[in-house]
Amino acid sequence: MSYNPYSLEGKTILVTGASSGIGKATAIECSKLGARVVITGRDMSRLEETFSLLEGREHSLLKADLSSEDGIRSLVKDIPEIDGLVNAAGMVKTIPFPFITKRDIEEVFDINFYAPTLLSKYLIKAKRMSKGASIVFLSSIDGPVTAHHANSIYAASKGAVSAMAKSMAMDLVSKKIRVNCVLPGMTETPLIHGEAFTDDDLEKDKSQYPLKRYGRPEEIAWAIIYFLSDASGFTTGASLVVDGGFTVL
Repeated sequence: MSYNPYSLEGKTILVTGASSGIGKATAIECSKLGARVVITGRDMSRLEETFSLLEGREHSLLKADLSSEDGIRSLVKDIPEIDGLVNAAGMVKTIPFPFITKRDIEEVFDINFYAPTLLSKYLIKAKRMSKGASIVFLSSIDGPVTAHHANSIYAASKGAVSAMAKSMAMDLVSKKIRVNCVLPGMTETPLIHGEAFTDDDLEKDKSQYPLKRYGRPEEIAWAIIYFLSDASGFTTGASLVVDGGFTVL
């Protein structure tokens, strides 16, 4: 008989932003640990690629646009009862503070803050979350812990996520629903390989990490899985930093 407190056997887990990056890795790793996974995203072709990599059976995929409240409500109607929610959908917009606009702020907050907050709310109101369920928010060290140039909107959105998660944890204890945050450092995902950073920028930044590298998506997924599993049954309102030691410097 094998013993694994991190097993997700018998659990149904909803993962947003599963078409790439940390969301994709989380969906795959959850399936390896026995979960039935429901994945969502806006890009159907990439979502189907993630779906093809899931282990086991009885998984499902749902295309969803979480940038609007109507899109969130529509998604909730199609969701079965779940034991875990991973709010991994997110976006980055790198703009120096003097040049930000209200539209920029709204665009980032719609995805990074409003979407996970409202999705969590509507799932609970629709009684889609089982007793003892776990909600995991993907925050960041940038905002709650650190600051970087030209990243004020993203940092503010992640700071808001971390604050919301703590308060939600207190509001939902009566329902036996736990709420926690994972705060990654820089992670090797498509988000960082865009126009905002050159390869030289990334290599220079990596040298500032004690482990001299960025995290891998599956390493962040394993932290998320801790919060989804029974191993964290006595943990709520917590923020787990997974940053290769960056914030201890």
